[in-house]
Amino acid sequence: MLHPNTVLKHINNKIGYGVFATQFIPKGTITYAKDELEIELDDIAFQKLSPPMQEQAEKYSYRDARGIYILSWDLGKYVNHCCFPNTLSTGYGFEVAIQDIHSGQEITDDYGLFNLEKPFPVTCEKKDCRGCISAEDLDTYASVWDKEIEKVLSCLFKVEQPLFTFLSNEVKNQLEQFRQNPAQMLSVSDLKFKK
Repeated sequence: MLHPNTVLKHINNKIGYGVFATQFIPKGTITYAKDELEIELDDIAFQKLSPPMQEQAEKYSYRDARGIYILSWDLGKYVNHCCFPNTLSTGYGFEVAIQDIHSGQEITDDYGLFNLEKPFPVTCEKKDCRGCISAEDLDTYASVWDKEIEKVLSCLFKVEQPLFTFLSNEVKNQLEQFRQNPAQMLSVSDLKFKK
């Protein structure tokens, strides 16, 4: 489930749609949490899909550490990639705002965290855009992303969290462990699907 203070807007014909904040979302806010309505497709279910549906599933889903395709039922599937995003997926499986997101600002994530099967060309229009993201990005940038997340994860306990109730008890326990000992933060490398 995506943060409730968001709206879908058409950006242009090249990019298509994107998700934008309708209110201020402070850094440390959970912006996406996997919930019970998300569609899960294992490899067998994915292979049973017709080629056009496989293409849609690849376009609008991410793969978790188990290798399961997770297809968001809400606006989450429209969050665009940016090489310098304002949210990141965490080792806990939810996404968090790594900077303040202002009303009207697009919410972006880094698709390099999504266990891609094949390279994916990108044009995020930012200086130093990588130009292409791939399965290797998770290994290459994990320590960089962990540092970004570590800077804001303690804010998680200080700001309003409308999505906190959607976290599993296991994740809530892991966050409590982090609160008591920040050195125990789970790395984004834990998201990697190991075939």
